[in-house]
Amino acid sequence: MARVILIVFGFQFLLKSLAFGQEPPRAEIDLEEFIERLFPIQDEDIDYEGIYEALFQLYQNPIDINQATAEILQATYLLTPAQLSNFLSYRKSNGPLLSLYELQAIPGFDLPLIQTLIPFLTIGSAINHSKPFFDRIEDASQAYLLVRHRRIWETRRGFTPPDTSSTGRISSRYLGDANELYVRFRLQKSRDFSFGFTLDKDAGEQFIWDRRTRRYGFNFVSFHFARYQVGKWRSIQIGDYQVAFGQGLVFGAGYTLGKGAETVPTVRRSSAGLLPYTAALEFGFFRGVGGTYNFSPSLSATLITSHVSRDGRIQNELDSLDQRESFSSINQSGLHRTPSEIETKNTLKETSLGFNVQYAKNDLSLGINGLYTRFDRPWQRTPRPDNQFDFAGNQNTVSSVYFNYNLKNTFLFGETAISSSGGHGSVLGFISSLSRQVSFSLLWRKYDPSFHSFYSNAFAESTRPTNESGVYLGLELRPIKKWRWNFYYDFFKFPWLRFRAYAPSSGYEWLSRLTFQPNRSLTVFAQIRQEQKDRNLPDDGQRQLTYQLAALNKVNGIFSVEYQATKNLYLRSRVLFSRINFNQEKSNGLMVFQDVRFQQSNWRLTGRIAIFETDNYDNRLYAFENNVLWAFSLPAFSGQGMRYYLLGQLNPTARITLYLRFARTIFTDREEISSGLRTIDGNTQTETSFLLRYNLFK
Repeated sequence: MARVILIVFGFQFLLKSLAFGQEPPRAEIDLEEFIERLFPIQDEDIDYEGIYEALFQLYQNPIDINQATAEILQATYLLTPAQLSNFLSYRKSNGPLLSLYELQAIPGFDLPLIQTLIPFLTIGSAINHSKPFFDRIEDASQAYLLVRHRRIWETRRGFTPPDTSSTGRISSRYLGDANELYVRFRLQKSRDFSFGFTLDKDAGEQFIWDRRTRRYGFNFVSFHFARYQVGKWRSIQIGDYQVAFGQGLVFGAGYTLGKGAETVPTVRRSSAGLLPYTAALEFGFFRGVGGTYNFSPSLSATLITSHVSRDGRIQNELDSLDQRESFSSINQSGLHRTPSEIETKNTLKETSLGFNVQYAKNDLSLGINGLYTRFDRPWQRTPRPDNQFDFAGNQNTVSSVYFNYNLKNTFLFGETAISSSGGHGSVLGFISSLSRQVSFSLLWRKYDPSFHSFYSNAFAESTRPTNESGVYLGLELRPIKKWRWNFYYDFFKFPWLRFRAYAPSSGYEWLSRLTFQPNRSLTVFAQIRQEQKDRNLPDDGQRQLTYQLAALNKVNGIFSVEYQATKNLYLRSRVLFSRINFNQEKSNGLMVFQDVRFQQSNWRLTGRIAIFETDNYDNRLYAFENNVLWAFSLPAFSGQGMRYYLLGQLNPTARITLYLRFARTIFTDREEISSGLRTIDGNTQTETSFLLRYNLFK
């Protein structure tokens, strides 16, 4: 579970004051605080469900601080290279820690850092394998059933009766109702076993039993069973799982961090190995069997097999001899609401076979990755100027070598890969602490336009590591105790055409964030981010030989004041703004909101009221919102209007947790919301969510 600790920096200001002299209680996880810290500029391309899943898995599987290697601890992104070097030296000289509070004795470990670490670490929790496996199930640390309902109450066009056009064609409509249903069961004991399933039905999908399209009531069904430390087997996975090794060029395993307000440690990926897949997203996972075997304490091998159905758009090609089937695209939305969307469900069969061999001893780790993927029919994309080098055919092989090396206060890392097309991808970087006040990171990457890797998640400006080269520099300064300055600059080039940029192009991005925290009750920060990329100019009707590009310059800013007024009352005031300059036209956006949270021993209320105004959709603003457990709200605000929500949480018994959320957006500049089948006739959108979690063994 090494990789998943990477996402916890944002919780350090929420942990309660803890009394020393005893082992600390485990703090509750607050997803919003985490999101705000690592992703101050949000957008729809981030996998927030994967973020929460990774974080919660870490919380449920705390790392034994006395057994953790340098690789595992570095992968937490909680420690600077200097802090990690100091910790390893302390443990080597003094032996195993007797308490987590002993961390105070290590140079560079202050109280805020220790409070950040506490929820995700433990001391000694060896599994007693002499006890029969089925008897150990009763000792499961997590055993719960979760049921969630969500609905938009205004009627969307997709749920209205179909109409007939002048040509007699009947319009498409959603086949199911407007309710979203989600069911999750989990039985788990940290570092011993994990079993669970996830069921999901989206709004507009039918609740139907159809074996042909594999809709068994719910539209999506996922299952996993995992065992750990079985003889020399480190991990055995059955069902749905993910894989993470190296820097993510071959195996990127779900969610990893990149550019954010934590500007130094998050550029590096870690080798977490095999991980159960428990999210409701319908892509990005393997389905089959995988295992990691330890030949010795320093040498391990992993083998994975997978056979899974994917959603694809099938097309027929008629040549002089016969008719062949191919597919033009893979549908990753997971939505199957209309006959057209249902036609894509489970139309493709994907078979994968992969391996990893890793050697890790002391401060050095080396590894080799390989993955072969085959589809049951060829992938033939609809030709466009920007996709000439994209993958085509029905099989692909990608392999890589990688290394990690810890040299005192510096981490060196890298990976280079090649796909069957001959395209290469490479990442090389380091993270270093010059002192307790100064840390920095440097990363170089280069991905050929013809580099193809389906399960990659390497550091990149684009959503996929392809057709890109760049250099990233991150810096963090702590000049005095109450102040911190984070900064990064990233320069990138795209040697071939991209979507909405039909010529080779380049760009840059930088972020600066200044944080002032005079005490644990008050946090103030100001942040600005600027990004510039080339984009196609609009067609002006004039004949020209090539597409003309112009720089699109976007600036986002945040000013935030957060105040813990009392033990039970928390306040946040925030201003967000955006500015776009493209083709000599400027546009702006502004949003202001106030958050309030009040809690008692067994209940909590969280609310927000916000107003926003933007000139166009390019200036849209994102503001992450509190939601019920395992649900996410990240609306894009554009136009003019107001947004408010109220979230209640109640724990009536030790076994039962209830959540209820009401949210509404009121627009003042329109009488129609969204487009297509999602259109709402009116200027309001109202949403409710309800969740029940029942703990079996509490």
